[in-house]
Amino acid sequence: MSWPEPITLRGTHAVLEPLAHAHHNDLVEAVQDGELWKLWYTIIAEPGKMAAEIDRRLDLQAKGSMLPFAVIDTRTSRAVGMTNYMNIEANYRRVEIGGTWYRKSVQRTALNTECKLMLLTHAFESLHCICVELRTHFLNHQSRRGIERLGAKLDGVLRNNLIQPNGTIRDNCVYSIIASEWPTVKAHLSWKLTERRG
Repeated sequence: MSWPEPITLRGTHAVLEPLAHAHHNDLVEAVQDGELWKLWYTIIAEPGKMAAEIDRRLDLQAKGSMLPFAVIDTRTSRAVGMTNYMNIEANYRRVEIGGTWYRKSVQRTALNTECKLMLLTHAFESLHCICVELRTHFLNHQSRRGIERLGAKLDGVLRNNLIQPNGTIRDNCVYSIIASEWPTVKAHLSWKLTERRG
């Protein structure tokens, strides 16, 4: 049995469902909102390579190192992005939440906050993770602020950690939330959603 197993997570603003090729057309439209593949400091598939990106994530799922989700906007019932549990370490009950992107029109909305709340709740309360990690490019300031707003703490910067598709070298900021911090983080994220501060 794989760990974690595919699951659908349901919220008010978003549903996270196992990624499938049926999401392809929605994801192509979503990535065009803001031309997200042109952001040099991220790795997001361009429209013509979305099918290959879905294949890549599903292949990593088959190998046990990733559990990919399509992010569904409950207002439209259409996929507006992707996210994953990745770098899965079942023996140590650790996962990373990463490979996340949303179409521009839903960025910095309650949808993102709720997705993180659902993923973290499942990780800590169902999978009994001891740590959940999040990583981003040192120069992706929007992502870093978003991760910090969750309540994650910066563990450090892995310098020259990745070669980007454009040939630049990426320094990775590594953040984490540990199990003992989860009750406070959960209360904070729940408050943000209740107060419509997503």
